[in-house]
Amino acid sequence: MSFAQVYTRSVVGLHAPKVIIEVHLSQGLPALTIVGLPEAAVRESKDRVRSAILNSGFQFPNRRLTINLAPADLPKDGARLDLPIAIGILAASDQLDPEVLSGFEFIGELALNGNLRQVTGSLAVARAIKAERLAVKSSSSNERRLDEQQPAAELTSVKLIVPIDNGAEASRVEGVEVLGAQSLKAVCDHLQSLANPSIPNESLTVVTPSPAPQHVGYQVDLADVKGQHHARRALEIAAAGGHSILFTGPPGSGKTLMASRLPTILPDLSDEDALEVASTYSVADSDYDYGTRPFRQVHHTISAVALVGGGSRPKPGEITLANKGVLFLDELPEFDRTVLEVLRQPLEAKQITISRANSQMTFPANFQLVAAMNPCPCGYDGDTSGRCRCRPEQIKRYQDKLSGPLLDRIDLHITVPALPIADLQNAQAGESSEQVRVRVIAAHKHQMQRQQKVNNELSPSEIDKYIQLGESEQQLLQLAQQRLNLSARGYHRVLRVARTIADLSNSVDITSVHVSEALSYRSK
Repeated sequence: MSFAQVYTRSVVGLHAPKVIIEVHLSQGLPALTIVGLPEAAVRESKDRVRSAILNSGFQFPNRRLTINLAPADLPKDGARLDLPIAIGILAASDQLDPEVLSGFEFIGELALNGNLRQVTGSLAVARAIKAERLAVKSSSSNERRLDEQQPAAELTSVKLIVPIDNGAEASRVEGVEVLGAQSLKAVCDHLQSLANPSIPNESLTVVTPSPAPQHVGYQVDLADVKGQHHARRALEIAAAGGHSILFTGPPGSGKTLMASRLPTILPDLSDEDALEVASTYSVADSDYDYGTRPFRQVHHTISAVALVGGGSRPKPGEITLANKGVLFLDELPEFDRTVLEVLRQPLEAKQITISRANSQMTFPANFQLVAAMNPCPCGYDGDTSGRCRCRPEQIKRYQDKLSGPLLDRIDLHITVPALPIADLQNAQAGESSEQVRVRVIAAHKHQMQRQQKVNNELSPSEIDKYIQLGESEQQLLQLAQQRLNLSARGYHRVLRVARTIADLSNSVDITSVHVSEALSYRSK
């Protein structure tokens, strides 16, 4: 046979569309041509594949080889196509039985000696296989309901063959059988054993999913924060309702310390959310402690593209890597203003759409923004020691680096005073993360039962439905709107925060006490 088809996946953004590799052998001078929008790493695979096939004990066909990557208009990058290309060449040259390939998908980079190396995006590939299978089952079920006399077609279970180093990651997706391989020779031995049962079938490892952790542990704890009761209270409110927060205070007052403790008091990720986060980090080729809430602290020299994502082929940025977790911006006024302004839309929409001339991609960006800043360039404005020497126009210029629309999108504005050394030495340890987390989880359950989302994600119509105010609370808000010049967005954010404060108090109704506390966090 001179033709073979092999199934694999490309990774585009956070998705993994199916790719069919078609291999055709024809008469002519020996050559190997790859078509179908291959990028540099894919074009270079011809040399890796040739050496891997020869060093694995197989023959490389001395004929004209044409390899088509379908669909032809889908860009393909990375070295994950090495293994399926090699399998296709061996099947087309009758060194493997093409009939056994239909039940498999392959990804993996080949070393010159035929060993398989780890690739990025294996978790995204496994999730795509499962999603495709569920879509086929749903379609088959719908057709069966339309015609009860027509039997439903049996769905073939697709097995995913990956490098052994990717096995543990890919096997986290329930319902997808993952086989880990050390080399091209091991994969071929396994396929040959299916065509000829007399050959021992022990060349691949069936990877079993590692058990999910019962409770996620963090290296830090909120008990490290001494004093700062007002800021700790705001941090608890932010965790309970998914709100954004801005800490303002002098250097060394504990702003960064508190920000880094926010993930420790957030509820655990659901299984689906944990897979989504892990899949993002797999595509980005970044380390991730499975099940933990991401905490991304970025430097103020970051570019807008690195923050929100982009490039000629859009890649996820920091706001996507912080999805379901925390994005921390320290020294907020030191960031370039254009960089900060690109955060305005993702803070509202919880996603970012990046458009290019030849593609458009949407990335999730459901993160909690935590920012910190000094009150003035030297950091000591308002300090009782009087060591601040900044002129009023310098302070105004420094604070004006933050636009009104951006500040309006931040729910909680907290002033963090410096604590005297004596207070730090004598202060008792505060509540631990686990103690605070119990209250946060209870408030989170109230929100899920009532509206199936956290309070920060309520739309204006949902606010009208789920947040009902009495006459005294309405009058209080009207007065506050005149005093604080609240915008419509600011008004809605106050209501969301008040709803969270009521949930933390196990109160069904929102009282004036809850509204007053919510208004106290709108000082900016």
